[in-house]
Amino acid sequence: MSTAENSILGLKMPTDPRWADLASISLKEILTDHAFCEQKAATQCISIIQIYADREDIVSALAPIVTEEWGHFRMVWAEMKKRGYELGRQRKDEYVNLLLQHGPKQKNSEEKLLHKLMLCALIEARSCERFRLLSENLDDESLRKFYYKFMVSEAGHYRLFIDLARKYYTEEHVKDAWQQWLTAETQVLKMLEPRGDRMH
Repeated sequence: MSTAENSILGLKMPTDPRWADLASISLKEILTDHAFCEQKAATQCISIIQIYADREDIVSALAPIVTEEWGHFRMVWAEMKKRGYELGRQRKDEYVNLLLQHGPKQKNSEEKLLHKLMLCALIEARSCERFRLLSENLDDESLRKFYYKFMVSEAGHYRLFIDLARKYYTEEHVKDAWQQWLTAETQVLKMLEPRGDRMH
């Protein structure tokens, strides 16, 4: 992904170029990790809806995303079964766990919502970038098309979380929180070696 395209997504740091090559020789592992990422995305949206059930904009915006993310899991699972792959046990997401450790600390419940939305937006933006790399670099044409569709979807989700935050917070607050998460992600990416068996 070019610098301009990273700028559109709001990302400060591009993915290590070695990642796509490593992923291309670990398709079983990358599909498995992708499947679990889609599960977690659906679960996270359900959790936010449950916590902020009194906020109609949140419920209305995220309820369809739950359905979409679970649909994505089913798509990845179908692709895995077609290739004779098993799902196996869920893996720990080191990228997200490190983001939570190094991300900004929230002082009150109102800040917690803002930072939840920013973290979700960041994960979706990074996933979008990774899906684009797969759509451009995999040898398997059907998987390139498969990941192009996911790339488009994740870009929409990234925008949705940013726009949702703007309904509840000033532009200055949203921009400040976003920059805090981008700074944290830069630290995290420097700590992680590129792994072809992980989506992030």
